[in-house]
Amino acid sequence: MQSLMRILNWFESRKEYGLIFIRLTIGVRLIYGVADNVFSWAHMVEFRDFLDKLGVPFPMFGAHLSAYAQFICGILFILGLLFRPAAFVMVINFICALLIAHRTGGYAPAAAAWIMLFVSIGFLVHGPGALAVDNTLRRRAQPD
Repeated sequence: MQSLMRILNWFESRKEYGLIFIRLTIGVRLIYGVADNVFSWAHMVEFRDFLDKLGVPFPMFGAHLSAYAQFICGILFILGLLFRPAAFVMVINFICALLIAHRTGGYAPAAAAWIMLFVSIGFLVHGPGALAVDNTLRRRAQPD
């Protein structure tokens, strides 16, 4: 029992490092989910057509905005750079995605958007954790 407590205490003392695994998972998923739109004009046009069919005004602008926001914020999540602003952008992005593209159909088709929304809210509230570029920049900016 004592060795179990020692192991649990070891993990407890390093809990801020655990967030890197969630950041990596979400960041990679964001990048992977929109890389086809970012690197293929044909896919971006398909996304535009999808948004147009849903009645989104300026669908090409919306397609670019959403795809590039997710791509860039995915990179920022992985790095832990401008973390809370990136989380805020993703909260707005996924609220819009849920209201525009996932109004009907139930939970299953919208599950990924709901997960991204709530993880982004968690990131916004908690911050990036210990291993983050933001923390390094903050330490360098503080006077000695």
